[in-house]
Amino acid sequence: MEKQTPHELILKSFKEKSSIKQDVYAKTFLAFNKMKSIAFTIAADLKKEANQMDQRIIVDYREKGEFEFELRIAGDLLIFSMHTNIFEFDKSHQLWRSSYIKEDAARSFCGMINIYNFLNDSFRYNRVNDLGYMIGRVFINKENHYFAEGKRQLGFLYNDFVHAVIDEKAIKAVLESTILYCLNFDLYTPPFDSIKEISVSDMQVTSENMQIKTGKRLGFRFQVDSDEVD
Repeated sequence: MEKQTPHELILKSFKEKSSIKQDVYAKTFLAFNKMKSIAFTIAADLKKEANQMDQRIIVDYREKGEFEFELRIAGDLLIFSMHTNIFEFDKSHQLWRSSYIKEDAARSFCGMINIYNFLNDSFRYNRVNDLGYMIGRVFINKENHYFAEGKRQLGFLYNDFVHAVIDEKAIKAVLESTILYCLNFDLYTPPFDSIKEISVSDMQVTSENMQIKTGKRLGFRFQVDSDEVD
């Protein structure tokens, strides 16, 4: 067998990687747009029913561009962000042990949608030092198969990459699980010793740019790294 020239190797890479990554990007972008539409509908329905219970409860959808949207749910802000690049899993990842990937290594190329949880007030009052958490990420391949990594239900309900397809039903389920998770992920009081000292400058800033860090688990072990129920 003749050794391939650099030119031939470049063309081979185009065929085996670049074109496939374009296909994966297109599938992920389509799924993300479906996610936007479904999130808008979920927010509208929840807002209507929440207002009947208590008009102080905030439920809102906000689109932030092609690759990002927000859901404001009560005191929480969920940010969904589609990464514009395509990723492959490290060879040590458990997915490489599946026959699904072994039969076609190109199935391992995935688009990624990240899900972050912040406090509403962090943005409302421009508390730039506040903390947020990545609570999940969804991976989608060229065949529209998907799985999710994340906390609690996000990590164990959506991990059948071999069979699961990212359709409207699946997207709705992921969104609802995300909302339930953040509502059950409560704000803890930070330990007294972590905040007993504060500078004069920190106290002099306005409430619109408060310098005292706030986060749901600030100063504590990150409880959601465990699947145990609080």
